[in-house]
Amino acid sequence: MLKNEGDVLRKVIVCTPRLEYFKIDNLDAHNISQLPDRDKAIHQHDVLKSILEKSGCKVIDVVELRNHPNSVFVRDTAICTPKGYIKLRMGLESRRGEEEWMAEVLESVGESNAGSIKKPGTVEGGDVILAGSIAFVGYSSRTNIDGIKQISNLLKDMDYEIRTVKIPPPFLHLGGTMSVISKQCVLYCKDIFPRGFFKGFDKIDIPNSSFISGNVISLGNDRVIVESSNVEVAEKLEDQG
Repeated sequence: MLKNEGDVLRKVIVCTPRLEYFKIDNLDAHNISQLPDRDKAIHQHDVLKSILEKSGCKVIDVVELRNHPNSVFVRDTAICTPKGYIKLRMGLESRRGEEEWMAEVLESVGESNAGSIKKPGTVEGGDVILAGSIAFVGYSSRTNIDGIKQISNLLKDMDYEIRTVKIPPPFLHLGGTMSVISKQCVLYCKDIFPRGFFKGFDKIDIPNSSFISGNVISLGNDRVIVESSNVEVAEKLEDQG
């Protein structure tokens, strides 16, 4: 289990879109702006899995949860820590039920439960980023104050220092605004974070070009995956070496 998202990524759970993601009956309820292109979505996911496997990461591909098109976004359902996984509670009502599904998946691969977020709290995994002894937490439309209190208490018991920030629109989650790209370096969008928020880390700032500008995947050893349309970020990271 990762204590720092900048560590070497050795095992990951993904959920390839096969059926449910293309059966959306109510776009607004699922917070999906348009029906996805089936061939494109599957191809993109296959490319991601290939990159992960070539990096040496073990990829566990699970089947979508029935009637849950957003179940392909597995990150939001749980937080994995060195002490076990924390079962979350989705802020988007149509995603409720994915938490139990992912808990079963995690326990089936030998991960133990280290706590759960209870009603009325909501926390989605895109709002929690672990970076060594620091846990960055986003207060967003999906993660509420009660949820932040609960997740903070659970993580403090694991000796994490909690740093919380309010996530402004159009960003959905903290993970759209920042990423940990090595053990001591963060990539972040300008004009969102207070001074000193990243104390102790090297920093690379980027413009707020889109609601996922700050979202990259760290493979460890100074390797990251950047979405192909995020050209400005890819070029800046290349320039930084």
